[in-house]
Amino acid sequence: MSGNPFKALEEQGIAPVISLKDADKAVPLARALQAGGITNIEITLRTAAGLDAIRRIKTEMPEMTVSAGTVLTTQNVDDAAAAGADYVVTPGYADEIVAYCAARGTAVVPGCVTASEVDRAIRAGLRYLKFFPAETLGGLKAVDLLCGPYRGIRFLPTGGMSFDNIGAYLASRNILACGGSYMAGSALIEREDWDAITANARRAMDLSLGFTLAHVGINNPDPAEAERVGRRMAAVFRLPYRPGNSSDFAGSAVECMKTVFLGKNGHIGFRTNSCERARAYFGSLGIGVREETCRRDEGGWIQSFYLDEEIGGFAVHVMK
Repeated sequence: MSGNPFKALEEQGIAPVISLKDADKAVPLARALQAGGITNIEITLRTAAGLDAIRRIKTEMPEMTVSAGTVLTTQNVDDAAAAGADYVVTPGYADEIVAYCAARGTAVVPGCVTASEVDRAIRAGLRYLKFFPAETLGGLKAVDLLCGPYRGIRFLPTGGMSFDNIGAYLASRNILACGGSYMAGSALIEREDWDAITANARRAMDLSLGFTLAHVGINNPDPAEAERVGRRMAAVFRLPYRPGNSSDFAGSAVECMKTVFLGKNGHIGFRTNSCERARAYFGSLGIGVREETCRRDEGGWIQSFYLDEEIGGFAVHVMK
């Protein structure tokens, strides 16, 4: 795969990790995930079908990002690359494998769960690291603590990931993606319930993006009208009235603009777990972003932006 082998992980935040017993199920599984918005899959080398599964997916679906998991030896690296894997994942940190991957130009995500292992990975020029088994070893709290002294790294946690906790993980910038089989369990694969897997993939993507309604902005011609509308909304709905510089608020969800701003009628604000993932998602729908509205923090992370499309006369504001 040319370009960035981690692009799908960065843009989707979901990393299916699958051990297949039957390579015949590989392509239908990949198509089911793709239909749900997930275009990457990790096939572990824990079974004899692993390499064949990788080869089949990359042959029939070259647009799919496929990684090889449970890579334990340099021979595993060679075999995975020959099968077409875009990168390899190791459960722990092995200097020999990391050095071998660097020498042959194979992207690798090594397992790192201690400060010493993270330090070695950074010195090897790596940025994306696996954290396994995540929930057993302290989960998100442990990841955030490791990222305190070591800036610029991001983790791929696996082990204990589920629909109940991935939303919290994916709200952290320290998380690249949440790996696991929670969207495609072995029972679903065995009975070839591809529709259920597609539905689970959509659910996982919903949790990754984490869209929630934040506020509605009402355009007003002048500050006096903004105050009148804001005070009326606050009085009717028993909300606190909060005056501001460019807008007044009734509660936290009704923003009264002091001038006519973006949108014919105003704007609607949505929160997301990640503006970067949200931007990629909108791009997949053919919806662009008004670049002049992008706001970034000191680390370069996008804090908010407006879409270049109005919906129902409202501009759309997306924010972290």
